[in-house]
Amino acid sequence: MTRFLKSEANPGGRKLEDILMELRSDVLLRCTKIADDHRPEALKVLANNMKVLEHLTAALELAQDSTNVLDRAFGPSEAGDGGQPRIGVA
Repeated sequence: MTRFLKSEANPGGRKLEDILMELRSDVLLRCTKIADDHRPEALKVLANNMKVLEHLTAALELAQDSTNVLDRAFGPSEAGDGGQPRIGVA
């Protein structure tokens, strides 16, 4: 059973894309809060956060691409409403 993602066993879960977008937004907000702090530690954390944002964006694009592939091939997911998974085993 997934803990965060929407599935047959977890209909109240969320889409991976939604979680990644919210996480990216949180990291971006943190970046804005330290953007004017020029201490070496803050600059390093900001640089690290910028790299994290790049990786989150790449992960988001991959998740969206997977959803698009599944939507084109099998139509919208019905797993969250008790339907079968579009791929894999239940």
